[in-house]
Amino acid sequence: MIPFLAEAGEGAWPGIFVAGLFLFVMPWVRRGTWHQLPVIAFTLVLTVRYLAWRLTESLPSPDQFSDWVVGIVFVAVETLALISTLFTLIVLTRSTDRSAEVAQRLPALTAKGSPPLVDVFICTFNEGQAILERTIVGALAINYPNFRVTVLDDGRRDWLKQLCGSHGCNYLTRPDNSHAKAGNINNALRHVAGLPHVPEFVLILDADFVPASQILWRTVSLMQDESTGLVQTPQHFVNPDPIQTNLMASASWPDEQRFFFDVIMPARDAWGTSFCCGTSALIRFSALQATGGFPTDSVTEDYLLSLRLSVIGQRTTYLNERLSMGLAPEGLGPYLTQRGRWCLGFIQIFMSADGPFNFTSRLSLAHRLALCETSLYWAASHSFRMLGLIIPILYLLFDLRAVDVGLAEGLSYFLPAFIAQMVTISWLSGRRVLPVMTDVTQLIAAPAILKACAKGILQPRGRKFKVTAKGGKRSSVLVKWELLSVFASLLVLTLIGVAMTFVVDADRSLQSSSSVALFWSWYNVIILTLACFACVEQPTLRKHERLSTRARLDVICGGATARYQAADCSVGGVRFEGNAPGPLGTKVVLHLDYEQVNARIVRLTDDGFAVEIEKTTTDYAAMVRYVYAGQHSANIDRVKPILVAKHVLARVFG
Repeated sequence: MIPFLAEAGEGAWPGIFVAGLFLFVMPWVRRGTWHQLPVIAFTLVLTVRYLAWRLTESLPSPDQFSDWVVGIVFVAVETLALISTLFTLIVLTRSTDRSAEVAQRLPALTAKGSPPLVDVFICTFNEGQAILERTIVGALAINYPNFRVTVLDDGRRDWLKQLCGSHGCNYLTRPDNSHAKAGNINNALRHVAGLPHVPEFVLILDADFVPASQILWRTVSLMQDESTGLVQTPQHFVNPDPIQTNLMASASWPDEQRFFFDVIMPARDAWGTSFCCGTSALIRFSALQATGGFPTDSVTEDYLLSLRLSVIGQRTTYLNERLSMGLAPEGLGPYLTQRGRWCLGFIQIFMSADGPFNFTSRLSLAHRLALCETSLYWAASHSFRMLGLIIPILYLLFDLRAVDVGLAEGLSYFLPAFIAQMVTISWLSGRRVLPVMTDVTQLIAAPAILKACAKGILQPRGRKFKVTAKGGKRSSVLVKWELLSVFASLLVLTLIGVAMTFVVDADRSLQSSSSVALFWSWYNVIILTLACFACVEQPTLRKHERLSTRARLDVICGGATARYQAADCSVGGVRFEGNAPGPLGTKVVLHLDYEQVNARIVRLTDDGFAVEIEKTTTDYAAMVRYVYAGQHSANIDRVKPILVAKHVLARVFG
């Protein structure tokens, strides 16, 4: 065992040196400045160094044909995945923040006697009344003098038509569901094109995304640049995603989308490759008419729309401000359906005439490279994640060596690149990612992603748009048996391989390349164990999702007014800190900015109390406007590693 540890220590020194270098340097560098360029360049050099070694020094000999074939497949997939990582690191060398541009352009827009007409489209298929009503109320409360709200109902529901009538917004449906969401929007575009007043812009909202009141002023201001065809804003969520929930990490680990919307999209905007994300996007109506409306030949019609807008000289810009909030998928089923649809759509585009290798199109080089990078992320990165589980099993059980290296040599090349990538990406993301948890998230989605890749490659056309279910609640534990069986089987095989190699076959030398498989396997055991627990879905019992807040509100009780510190809020009520102004059941009035609502005290605790809003249309609408005004948040801004470990361990061993 001592020689084994000595070999591991010898190989770890380059990684320890790199870790120490980052530990010394990182406190002195600042994100968003020229400082990040040498950091990224250093990471790129270490990654290329590792890749060159993998391609030239770590492959089995062709004499061992089976080993060599598996090794070639594995290194090919790993190479493509690393190319995707290299692309991402290069993209992250730049970033934009368009809030300053909004501040510069907004005065000219507000000075106009009549700002441009905007049609707000709320797209819906099968969402429930509670979800739709708050979106309708929020849309009607937009602070902008010239807009119309229309609900586009692809479910043809009489109750929704009545709901729209009661709130005073327009309702539009159609006789069929051809081309799903894209067809629904195109039907609405044809409708408004025939109205006496044609809009200059269209705001697209999914049924669950409630807009902040300032969304139109902020986005329309950027449209004063005539070359801007689309302004995309980020998606923020009022609830944790299912992996956060199932691993009990929603209070310590940001949702997966925060890295994409807060880091990747501003970087892509700087390179001119940001794109429409389906909701909370403002689009120039004339540009939509010029491209023939929303594309219907991909299930990611939003991304394809940005590509086609770019071809006619209309760019997509990204405004990274919280201007709407919606629902993340509550269960693993909808979560995986959504990821599978995104993957399928990108593969469809990649394989189509809009793809990067159709050199007769006018697609820019930047967009071509971005399409390649995104497609590699979906196909290669998730394939590598699955192969990373299978390759050690093949070695331990069948002595199939896809990677033929000693422990010291392997660690000396792998660790520096791995540490550099993790530190750099974590730093650039503002500590929004955590390596182990990122691997778990990617692994859980991998089976659905790879299935979607196969469908997109073998039969890219004729695939139906699958709606992501929103608003579901669970009163009991639900196990995703199909997914759990995959990860549990891989976990059992890994453990059997370790036991067979180092317990049953006790004479096997631990100083051989088997030590690499041992290290690799124990990491896989951790990842697979967490993935198994993530497949056991926890109950979701809350009627309304809560957003954290530090607002101070006036509470009127019996004619007396007192100001209390709010801890969190939802459309159903508010939780306050401090002594309650009365016993349970006491009626109170809350002052919310420029409105007031009636409520009653429903819970008392040692350090505070909670009130529930009265169930009237007026009070509910006021609460929706307040909660979704953009001042409150359910987001975790950065990873809290110690808390993540505490919560995840409590989930596993609790």
